[in-house]
Amino acid sequence: MPLMVATASIVQFDAVRKRYGDGPLVLEGINLAVAPGDFITLIGPSGCGKSTVLKLVSGLNPASEGGLTVLGTTPKQARDRQAFIFQDATLLPWHTAEGNTELPLRLRGVTAAERKAKAREMLALVGLDKVSGYYPRQLSGGMKMRVSIARALTLAPELLLLDEPFGALDEMTRNRLNEELLTIRERSRFTAMFVTHSVSEAVFLSNRILVMAANPGRIHAEVKVEFPYPRRADLRATPAFQARVNEVSRLLHQVELPIHA
Repeated sequence: MPLMVATASIVQFDAVRKRYGDGPLVLEGINLAVAPGDFITLIGPSGCGKSTVLKLVSGLNPASEGGLTVLGTTPKQARDRQAFIFQDATLLPWHTAEGNTELPLRLRGVTAAERKAKAREMLALVGLDKVSGYYPRQLSGGMKMRVSIARALTLAPELLLLDEPFGALDEMTRNRLNEELLTIRERSRFTAMFVTHSVSEAVFLSNRILVMAANPGRIHAEVKVEFPYPRRADLRATPAFQARVNEVSRLLHQVELPIHA
């Protein structure tokens, strides 16, 4: 299935390949254009390079071959205009929710008054203003992830990278946070690249889903998800939603089938 071509790209991959040292290819021939406002989800079997794609975009790892631009420049030069949310909330246990949310601004030398005001604004945005003085040990898993999201949003990123941020949560909490993430996106506009193993999560969040295959990692297919935003919980109960879930599941089955000689 051919990939859709986006214009005025936020992220542009052109025949990107990635290997670590002398090891085997991790990514092969990645061509991808991410348009402003896209919510793109990468899904595929373990080891297909989903997280590596995000690391290339973030500048944490360089591409081995091919071209990659982010926000019109190199990934490293675009770091200040993007934010990365990992599966682990990575909160500092000796800081409160507010203190953890302030941290990126503290590292940038923002004044105490400014960073406190911004942290409180972002905690209110994710619904945690009443627990801003709580320490991580006092927060549930879902609350910790919301602090992590608030922390990323203090930077007002144009591009938000999310690497399985809800993967360790139960299904009910995951679904609720999916809904909250889209609500936050309505108020704090950003382009997103998201990694998950959950087909339902991918369909609910995304306007484009990239199904990846492994050995080496490559884009197998793209699925366009045309449900309008804002999206609400009752979307999951519709036949159209289930049809998209089935379509993505079928494509995943293709790349997960064992190869016989």
